[in-house]
Amino acid sequence: MGGNGVIPTAATHRAIEAVWRIESAKVIAHVARVVRDVGLAEEIAQDALVAALEHWPQAGVPENPGAWLMTTAKRRALDRLRLDALHARKHQELGGDLDALEAHVVPDFVDALDAAREDDIGDDLLRLLFTACHPVLATDARVALTLRLLGGLTTDEIARAFLTSEATVAQRIVRAKRTLAAARVPFEVPRAEARVARLASVLEVIYLIFNEGYSASAGDEWMRPALCDEALRLGRVLATLAPGESEVHGLVALMEIQASRMHARIDAGGRPVLLLEQDRSRWDGLLIRRGLAALERAQSLGGASGPYALQAALAACHARARTAGETHWVQIVALYDALAQVAPSPVVELNRAVAVGMAFGPEAGLEIVDALAADSTLANYHWLPSVRGDLLAKLGRLDEARLELARAASMTRNARERELLLERASTLPRPRSR
Repeated sequence: MGGNGVIPTAATHRAIEAVWRIESAKVIAHVARVVRDVGLAEEIAQDALVAALEHWPQAGVPENPGAWLMTTAKRRALDRLRLDALHARKHQELGGDLDALEAHVVPDFVDALDAAREDDIGDDLLRLLFTACHPVLATDARVALTLRLLGGLTTDEIARAFLTSEATVAQRIVRAKRTLAAARVPFEVPRAEARVARLASVLEVIYLIFNEGYSASAGDEWMRPALCDEALRLGRVLATLAPGESEVHGLVALMEIQASRMHARIDAGGRPVLLLEQDRSRWDGLLIRRGLAALERAQSLGGASGPYALQAALAACHARARTAGETHWVQIVALYDALAQVAPSPVVELNRAVAVGMAFGPEAGLEIVDALAADSTLANYHWLPSVRGDLLAKLGRLDEARLELARAASMTRNARERELLLERASTLPRPRSR
């Protein structure tokens, strides 16, 4: 992309869109550190984007478009702070920020590149991630704000990814920004005493994004790979920014290994293929190697017993098995036992029941599942009757199994999953008429 010639408007707009997706988080993060307001920072960054849309079609895309956006946003932030500084109440408070910002506003874009190198962009991005995922926000607001600020996704893209209206997503984002401002959430990486809980919130948001892509909760498709890709990108960025956090590497390991199976999780018609039936030659060897390396890093940092590292270790058991028959189910049960100690939940117990059924027989697994039936948190969780149906089928209780699989199908909001469950119910053998 050269800055000396004008290129067609459509091509310029595509270039701007690509640059924005790559650079927007850095720009917002840097401006937020200066103005101490995430909502205002995004507004200023958007102003820089509008300037690019106005300027680049005539002047051409600059040699260093990221630096152009950064410098334009800095200048607009400076203008905004100067206006605010006119108010006597804020003058003293903002004086230091003005001095700091003026030191970074440079006359040309070559200098802007040098300034960008000197800026601690990594710390700014980490601050932005911790702010967007602050526990003061509702879960859906944290997810939407993270995808907006750090993923560079539009409200329309987020809405389509989560099968909701654009107005709903826009409202969530606006409310999230207001909540952060009203709660005076500081734009900072939390101190040691708060870091563990805050990091857990960040990891939760990233994994929620990944899971929605890996097993879509609703809609006509089994997976939404774009969400998995975005979660992986965020996880890898976080691992670079916080290299000493074992659970960050644990989460990255988990996502890498799970993502390695994506091509094998659907057939040519887009229908789901369950884990034990997948063609393992279609698993992505590079992602598996990356995942195993990340798991090793997590364990070397003393994080072998963290919930994400344990889940990654579970995924690694499957990744290392060349065939479904070689899966070390006893080891998987032991890992679920450990996971149940550090992160107990009915869903973990349900997954443990599957492993117990594989390792020690379906009757042992069914005993655990039947004990979970009274848990109200699983009342609308379709995997409970699905797992129960599979175990009943293995025990030869086919009529009961069909009922459970049909019940699971009626509970899921994903069309592909519903088709799979109904197909499994219909293909169970029926008793011969006499």
